[in-house]
Amino acid sequence: MCRNKNFFVLKNSPFKIVLHFYGSNNCLNTIKMEQQFDFAMIGLGVMGRNLLLNMADNGFAVVGFDTDASKTSALESAATVGTTVKGVNSLEAMVALLKKPRKMILLVPAGKPVDAVLTSIQPLLSPEDVVIDGGNSHYTDTLRRIEAQSTMGFHFMGMGISGGELGARTGPSIMPGGNYEAYLNVQPVLEAIAAKANGEPCVAYMGKGAAGHYVKMVHNGIEYAIMQLLAEVYDLLQHGQGYTNEQLHQLFRQWNEGDLQSYLMEITAAIFLQKDELAEGELLDSILDVAGSKGTGKWTSQSAMDLGTAIPVIDAAVTMRSISGLKTNRIQAAGLYSPPSKAIAIEPEEFEQQLHDALVSAIIICYAQGLAMLQKASTELGFEIPLQDAVKVWRQGCIIRSAMLELFYTVCSQNPSISNILLDPTIVRPIQASIGGLRSVVIAATKAGIPSMALSNALNYFDAFVSDKLPLNLTQAQRDFFGAHTYQRLDREGIFHSHWG
Repeated sequence: MCRNKNFFVLKNSPFKIVLHFYGSNNCLNTIKMEQQFDFAMIGLGVMGRNLLLNMADNGFAVVGFDTDASKTSALESAATVGTTVKGVNSLEAMVALLKKPRKMILLVPAGKPVDAVLTSIQPLLSPEDVVIDGGNSHYTDTLRRIEAQSTMGFHFMGMGISGGELGARTGPSIMPGGNYEAYLNVQPVLEAIAAKANGEPCVAYMGKGAAGHYVKMVHNGIEYAIMQLLAEVYDLLQHGQGYTNEQLHQLFRQWNEGDLQSYLMEITAAIFLQKDELAEGELLDSILDVAGSKGTGKWTSQSAMDLGTAIPVIDAAVTMRSISGLKTNRIQAAGLYSPPSKAIAIEPEEFEQQLHDALVSAIIICYAQGLAMLQKASTELGFEIPLQDAVKVWRQGCIIRSAMLELFYTVCSQNPSISNILLDPTIVRPIQASIGGLRSVVIAATKAGIPSMALSNALNYFDAFVSDKLPLNLTQAQRDFFGAHTYQRLDREGIFHSHWG
């Protein structure tokens, strides 16, 4: 029998190694390794892998799970030298390697895959563990999962992440919501890996329940809208005035150096010069004009209708993607009708200024609609979203980051309960200076027969919003006529019904 057991422990490392030696005959009985990791990632696609490597670069010991062994190998191979990164192919192994309370993010496709992972991992966790869904889940699914959390035995949070592949690796915008104490548990990691704006991490607590996924959903709706606005301006310049891709690049690059500076403007300018590896010319000219979507824009429109809030620029972007899918019908219709000439007879320099102003006003109006929607959801859905923090985390790292967000952040910080930023005096000035350009562009597009649904919807929303008298008194009369739906009067209080005809 071996006696005189000695223990040797290597400290100050995520690897706790215990060697059991027996001195009488120098026999080695056991070697036990316990790896104490800070954070885990379930799902090692591009986003999951890059986010985990970002954590490792910021000094955290991380473990990634995926059923695909090639993905766990790729994770370890991509790790920066000197960082602590481990890939495993079983949830049991992943959980065993984590410090308590355990902290992990799911980055798997939305819907049933999330539920499947939660079902599998539930028996392995303890009550104080934190599980975060970092995918683009519908907020109603997140609410359902939070409600079920009491029987799951761990904290469950929904969290929006924006910034794409590069953002995940170098600093994304992060929108967590749900249990506040659970958020405090993961806050140090999230602040470390988030993008920074003026020294502030682009992450903040977005509110109760499914607030994190709701804010990300509206973020995506705004993203849809701005992309559509840029596409319409491209169409007006290309088909209306015959601009080449080189001219488009120069103009969009110029705009990106001023008040229209944004990530989407930056990448759009670059797209115009991308050469086609399979054919002559630029790649853009070879891409089919049918746009895909993953549903978040549609969800934004649906939720806005449920709330009774107007977001017509976002609605237009969703609708135009649907119309783009009617390619066969569009080709057939183009042969049946004689659309007007697409030429726009305005001096290029003048038209460029009009388009610049149109984008300034339309983008402000687009953000105003999205933020008004968040404000209403905050109250009616009980999310308690701090509007200024939602804007704060969008300033860097995310797809809709832009110079304008600093102005919106100031407005929302000074008046967190503002129902619509168009009511703030500091927003009135740039709108008044640019709305004439939007009006001129919409007129020119209409005459030329070039579709401009997002630009037109921005203008029509503005005109309706600033009208102290709309013709909906007629609508109320019609509703009362055929359905006895009642109406209110201008000259006295109460609810009225009339016998018409």
